[in-house]
Amino acid sequence: MKAEKVAEQSLSPAPQGVRNRHVFYIPGYDPFPPRRYRELYRCESTDQAKISGYRIKQRPRKSEGPYGWIVTSEVEGLTTEAQVTILEWSDIVKDSMQAGIAATYWLLVKTAWIYLSTGVLFRLFRLRAGPGIAAMYPVVMLLGQLLVALLAAWAVGWGLSHLLPGWVATLLGLGVVPPILHGFRRIDGRFFVHYLLLDFAFTAKHKGRNPPELEARLDQFADHIRGALADPALDEVLVVGHSSGVHLAVSVLARVIRAGDVPMGKLAFLSLGHAVPMQSYLPQAQDLRADLRYLSTREELFWLDVTAPGDGCSYALCDPVSSSGAAPKAGKRWPIVISAVFSESLSPETYRKYKRRYFRLHFQYLCAFDRPRDYDYFLITAGPLSLADRFRGRKSSASASHACYLPESQRLP
Repeated sequence: MKAEKVAEQSLSPAPQGVRNRHVFYIPGYDPFPPRRYRELYRCESTDQAKISGYRIKQRPRKSEGPYGWIVTSEVEGLTTEAQVTILEWSDIVKDSMQAGIAATYWLLVKTAWIYLSTGVLFRLFRLRAGPGIAAMYPVVMLLGQLLVALLAAWAVGWGLSHLLPGWVATLLGLGVVPPILHGFRRIDGRFFVHYLLLDFAFTAKHKGRNPPELEARLDQFADHIRGALADPALDEVLVVGHSSGVHLAVSVLARVIRAGDVPMGKLAFLSLGHAVPMQSYLPQAQDLRADLRYLSTREELFWLDVTAPGDGCSYALCDPVSSSGAAPKAGKRWPIVISAVFSESLSPETYRKYKRRYFRLHFQYLCAFDRPRDYDYFLITAGPLSLADRFRGRKSSASASHACYLPESQRLP
């Protein structure tokens, strides 16, 4: 009943602040094409509209530029149109995922060494255990797969040693190792072992700095957002970052605001399921920490950060600015840190269904809730209220953490 009342309050009649909106979505480390997000939005928005009692429909966008679509909503008699644009970097992700089996194990060694030798892994565990466990998961699983392959090689070699010379039997036994490891990789879609390792390896490769090709792409993203801000027909420009897309969005928005000419009250930032400390805790992440501090003080935008304790892949309720040692001594405005409260905004049956499906829960922010509270992704991206109006007066959750475990030498003064 409480959840229903919150949902009713979020749909109560209010002056329409947004008739036209442009949403820019920055994905996390994801090799899939942007049409995957279009289909996810179409299916989940339809479900949410039925549950919450509003209307929403989607159609293709035929204009040139990055991939996107158009959404029209009708809420309490108010009609709003939103363009949704995917700021894609999946090609960079795909290029980073081309490592063979031997190269993957070498990446495992290098990435583990970076996080261990710098002390970052231990600090991340202190901040939140869940993402730390997620970071250890590919290490344990890949070593386990290697152990299985070597045990199979020993068994084959031992069996053949009764028929062949010992060295021949050993070589033939070792010959089963590559196909077993390749077999594990072919079913990685079920276990996400290689995917997670490559994600962490990409983040750690430059010890916290973005690679040059990604920096160039972020400049392009900033250009697209600046173009939308200059469009007088738009009431709101909303940037959404999910997972590792959050820290990319931080750097993009810092560039946009530093360039100037940002209309007051038009720019908003929604960060979802962030894993910012995985990069900001690395020793060469000074630029990211500086961008976090800069963005946290700006009056040109409204920044809402949403996580959930049920999401083991995010730093739930950790203020991404404060936890990164980037909070200024005075003047900090953002973000407002709230929880999507999966355990309450999903029915007990649905929550039990997804509770152990960690990657599915990590995408729940982009999906329908069968017991919606004040967080509704589709009302935020396509509804008649701006993000600032929808959450005006909202304070960060009492459970929000501002703890930081970075060494003093790496924190911003």
